[in-house]
Amino acid sequence: MKPAGAEPRVIGSIHLAAIRESVSRARAQVRRWLKDDHPSVDDAALAASELLTNALRHSNARPYDLIGLTVAMAEGVVYVEVRDPGSTFSAPHIRQEPESEDGRGLLIITEISQDWGVIEHGSGLGRTVWCAIRAVPPSPGQSAIRRPRSPSAPRAHALHRGVPEADSA
Repeated sequence: MKPAGAEPRVIGSIHLAAIRESVSRARAQVRRWLKDDHPSVDDAALAASELLTNALRHSNARPYDLIGLTVAMAEGVVYVEVRDPGSTFSAPHIRQEPESEDGRGLLIITEISQDWGVIEHGSGLGRTVWCAIRAVPPSPGQSAIRRPRSPSAPRAHALHRGVPEADSA
């Protein structure tokens, strides 16, 4: 039997225009949804910013296409996901050039989250890039749990297991 409260609760979902001004709007929206006193508000806002920036730069999104942003919580974890049109040329990956001027978005996501991944929805249907951030900071002397894995392996997270979405905030 599954414990009560095990399913994630969507706390906000919004569609943003595929323009660079939407990145600051995404950060502000995540802060409104989580409230400033939430222990993971800074990491969740940063994750939304990095994932949305990647969607703008690396997907087939054209100006004023819509990109989805959803934030949910469950059992001490905040889920941040961005759905974009996908790309026929590249898949999300961590860049291997540490001295590069840009391209550190997924490296940042790896550092602030305990897990992340990519869900390809099929040809022409887009993709979702998501991350899971601890909502409760580790106790003093403990480090955050990180599960090393290959992020290129598509897999679902808790939001993609039949949980209905909430209305946009």
